[in-house]
Amino acid sequence: MRLTITEALADIKTSLARIDKKQKSILGYLGRDSRLRDPLEKEGGSAEFIKRERQSILDLQDKIVRVRSAIQKINLETTLTIEGETRTLAAWLNWRREIAGLQQTFLSQMSSNIHTLRQQATRQGATVRESGETSAAPQDFIINMSESALATENERMTTILGQLDGKLSLLNATTLIEV
Repeated sequence: MRLTITEALADIKTSLARIDKKQKSILGYLGRDSRLRDPLEKEGGSAEFIKRERQSILDLQDKIVRVRSAIQKINLETTLTIEGETRTLAAWLNWRREIAGLQQTFLSQMSSNIHTLRQQATRQGATVRESGETSAAPQDFIINMSESALATENERMTTILGQLDGKLSLLNATTLIEV
């Protein structure tokens, strides 16, 4: 069976919903008062129903694993270049999940701290200078990194994430996997 990654991801979501529905259905037939007639007697009985549904759940779970594995395989084989940096899709996804958020938070914290230092300097009538400037007075505030480089890095991060989302959407819609 050939699917696009987008179709495969939707199929996983549908399969998980079906599993949930089947599990809930099974719970309603686990037992009954022996004086009551089996409500599924005509379909082979509740025990047979449970057996069939559990097998169906196992089949759906296996399908989900096969689909996820096919997606992982193609993500390990496909490369993507963003802002001059080439990685596999798997590496880009790992970077976005594990690194990007932390990096964005850190860049934001650095910008915020520099802004706070500038406000503090203004309240004290001091001048803010970047590290390495030789004309700093004793009361001046020194910032130990280039604010323009920080702004550029922050902008680059936003660009990478935007391009990554766009390119992933396109690749997911056009890349076929074999399940």
